[in-house]
Formats: sequence, structure tokens, C-alpha cells
Amino acid sequence: MTTDKTEQKAQRHKSRQQKVKAGVDAKIAAAQQEKGILLVLTGNGKGKSTAGFGSVVRAVGHGKKAAVVQFIKGTWGCGERNVLEQLGVDFHVMGTGFTWETQDREKDTQAAETAWLAAEKLLQDESVDLVLLDELTYMVSYHYLDVERVVQALANRPAMQHVIITGRACHRRIVELADTVSDVTPIKHAFEQGVKAQQGFDY
Repeated sequence: MTTDKTEQKAQRHKSRQQKVKAGVDAKIAAAQQEKGILLVLTGNGKGKSTAGFGSVVRAVGHGKKAAVVQFIKGTWGCGERNVLEQLGVDFHVMGTGFTWETQDREKDTQAAETAWLAAEKLLQDESVDLVLLDELTYMVSYHYLDVERVVQALANRPAMQHVIITGRACHRRIVELADTVSDVTPIKHAFEQGVKAQQGFDY
């Protein structure tokens, strides 16, 4: 490639990137509002809880106060909990495990109620900057918790409090209320290929 063609290619690239930068700068300039964000991580793909916990680590790393309420997964060891509790993150764990293991609707409903009461207190606490409601979506879709009650607590939380909700099949009322929604789509999953969940990677 000649020097002239190389320079022309470089100039075209620079011109394209300048247009991209102008568009990004305009969006940044327009986004001046500060508020607590409601983030929903839903869909059938892997990584929703992992992403939620990553945000908790980020908040703690900036000196923010964070808390976690875990639904569904309470009987498993939790590597994130092992670390985050040492950093002052408050955990409330439903503790009954997967509903297909307990096979006890009354017990699951009572456990969900107890965990949700803890969540409601956190959602009223202005000192808590970030609340992770891990696997909350199942409590609503299984009708262990009333969606109106959940939506009301989320809508009336402190103005600057961030909330992250994870789990499949998030109820449309919560999706409508949310500021940001990511639908995690599965392409491949090791479990479907006979690979078991492994400590330090899956939990």
C-alpha cells in the first residue's frame, strides 16, 4: 500500500471516529440526571447473579453501602457471600434452596415472606446505596409474593438507592418500572452438555 493510500485510510478512520465521538459526547451531555437506578437482569442465559454481584463489588469498592437478599439459592455455598460479608455487605438468605428440591409450597412461601420483609426494610433505608435482590423474579412468578407489593416497595424506595433484580421471566410490571433491563440469552451451556456445576465458577 502506498503512503498516499495509507494516509487516506487513516484519515477516513479518523473521520469516522470523530463522528462516533461527537455522538457519544452528545449523549453524555444530555444525560445529566442523577437518580437511583432499577436494573433488571433477566432471561434464560447464565451470568445474571454473577453480574449483580459484580455491581455490588463495584459499589463497595467506591465506599458505598450495599446489601443482598438471596432468594432460591440459600442452601448452596456462595463464594461471593464469603467475600462480601467480610467487607461489610449485609446478607439476608431465604435458605430453603431450589423449589423443586423442597417441593413444599407453604414452606417456600413462608421463607419468601421472611426474606421479602428484610428486603422491604432495606428498600426503606436511605443509608443503603445498593440492594441486590437475587432471584427475586421467581418469587413473583411462583406467586409466593404479590407483584403489587413488590412494585410498590421498589417505586417508593429512597430516590438515590440503586436496586438490581435478577432471575428468569421477570414480571412485566417490574420490567415496566425498571430503568435498565438486560435479557441474557443462552447460546450454549455446559450443564446441557453434562458438565456439573463447579465450586469457584458456578457458585
